[in-house]
Amino acid sequence: MGTLAYDTKFTAYFDDRVLAHLQVVIGAKLRRGESFHFSWTMGENVPGRTTLWLHPTVPLVYTFSDNSEPRLNRLWIEALMASANSAAGLHIVDEPIPAIK
Repeated sequence: MGTLAYDTKFTAYFDDRVLAHLQVVIGAKLRRGESFHFSWTMGENVPGRTTLWLHPTVPLVYTFSDNSEPRLNRLWIEALMASANSAAGLHIVDEPIPAIK
C-alpha cells in the first residue's frame, strides 16, 4: 500500500498500481501549472468522500511500498486525465482492459 502525502499535513493510502497512475496524471497537470480537485472514496463499505485541491506550489510526496515499478496502462492514464480535465476534477476510475493485439 503506497501513500500520497500532501503538504506534509495530509496522507492518503492507495494501492501502488493506482498510485503510479495517479502520479503520472497529477504530475502532468501540475507540470503545466494547473490546479484541480482530486476526489476519491475509500471503498464501497466505507462511507464518505475525500477531496483535495491540488496546486503546483504545494509539495506532494509519493511513497511506494514496492521497489518495482508497475507496468502503466496508457488507456487508464487517458481515462484518469479525462476526469482530471473535467469540471468535477480527478476521480479514480476503473482500469480499462487493453485490447489484445
